[in-house]
Amino acid sequence: MTNTISIRANGLTKKFGTFVATDHITFEVYAGEIFGFLGANGAGKTTAMRMLCGLLEPTSGEASVAGYDVYREAESIKKNIGYMSQKFSLYEDLTIQENIRFFGGIYGLSYEGIRQKGNQLLADLGLQSKAKALVGDLPLGWKQKLAFSVAVLHDPKIVFLDEPTGGVDPVTRRQFWDLIYQAAARGVTIFVTTHYMDEAEYCDRVSVMVDGRMDALDSPQNLKEQFGVNSIEEVFYRLARGAQRAD
Repeated sequence: MTNTISIRANGLTKKFGTFVATDHITFEVYAGEIFGFLGANGAGKTTAMRMLCGLLEPTSGEASVAGYDVYREAESIKKNIGYMSQKFSLYEDLTIQENIRFFGGIYGLSYEGIRQKGNQLLADLGLQSKAKALVGDLPLGWKQKLAFSVAVLHDPKIVFLDEPTGGVDPVTRRQFWDLIYQAAARGVTIFVTTHYMDEAEYCDRVSVMVDGRMDALDSPQNLKEQFGVNSIEEVFYRLARGAQRAD
């Protein structure tokens, strides 16, 4: 993690009619940081991520991603990030190799770049013998690891992961996080939303979203000390109940 700011938000707000999905959230994320966006379903996590990815225009506030403004330069943002949605993001009726070629082309890689990076991806995941297998035939855990590897195929500066381990067993979840650590070690900024409280412990810093508000932001250890508890889950439940930090 460096002092270079990859993501900056100031008073970022999104309203749908009278409903406030994100309420004046302000934060910064640094290059190479694993930044966790923690909250229950409906807390505003996905809405915030979609604004930062250039997929949804904010109602008010300011934000920049990789140095690009979310209002004026959404297309430039999309070229400099990787994105993995909470719903499986690859084409299940295509083979692993076909998905790699397709997304490599979308990301603007050359034919030779797709070939080299695709071969390396298959080798890293141990899927060389499965290259021509349909993605739909893979177990869910392998699908998710493949989707993440494809999301970073073009060496993006920032990767947004929206509930990436939903429905995955604990062992595979831990293996998935190993891929995240490897990407962060290469200097990639990881912005990950999750409602799994234990996954917050894997992040450099965690923000806790409650009803569209960012009610806390710090390292997991500091948050536990501030609230006088032993787990991020307890921090979350204290915030959800409106409890105060420990003296």
